[in-house]
Amino acid sequence: MRVVSLVPSLTEAVAVSGPGLLVGATDWCSHPAGLDVVRVGGTKNPDVERVVALAPDLVVANEEENRPADLAALTAAGLDVLVTEVRTLPQAFTELERVLVEGCGLARPDWLDAAERAWGAVRPGPQRSAVVPVWRRPWMVLGHDTFAGDLLARLGVRNVYADHAERYPRIGIDELNAAGADLVVLPDEPYRFTPDDGPEAFPALPAALVDGRQLTWYGPSLAEAPAVLGAALRVGT
Repeated sequence: MRVVSLVPSLTEAVAVSGPGLLVGATDWCSHPAGLDVVRVGGTKNPDVERVVALAPDLVVANEEENRPADLAALTAAGLDVLVTEVRTLPQAFTELERVLVEGCGLARPDWLDAAERAWGAVRPGPQRSAVVPVWRRPWMVLGHDTFAGDLLARLGVRNVYADHAERYPRIGIDELNAAGADLVVLPDEPYRFTPDDGPEAFPALPAALVDGRQLTWYGPSLAEAPAVLGAALRVGT
């Protein structure tokens, strides 16, 4: 079978579960390390003609990360496009099985069972509240109905803007600092927050610098994410 992935987390999931299936992936697909496939552009601007030329049996995509127009063009070209929707952890598990088992014809991978066990064992402590920027210039944060927000909630961290009307609202830095949060969570993607770029904007809050892959990817990283994120979120406690 020949598979093209337009989503970094799905790329890793397919590559780890079915070595040799992937023939194409986006420029942003960084895992697993050393992945040797044709690169087909970005998640938001894939080279449709290049994807079609690879003659895949299946293209895997995501309704949030990929544009409807690109997916429609691939479908119009006669390709089978499987589009996932992931807003919660249970959805991630369901969609991963759909991609890997139903879409790719693979056996359910052991890492998926390990991920479900790891998250099923999570017992969060006292709840804390956080602002969770995902970009600056302008500042943007997690709002309602996001996968990352769901993971944080399961770890005992409530997103202050979880009830905002927008999923990724633009909020001024003064308002963010006055939101009444207990900490600021700073992932290293999509914006690469670092110890020197991000925490200084929140002088009164402890800053949890977290691995964006652990917080936003749905794939093999889910098995270790509870431990890795839990350790990073203990700052200021």
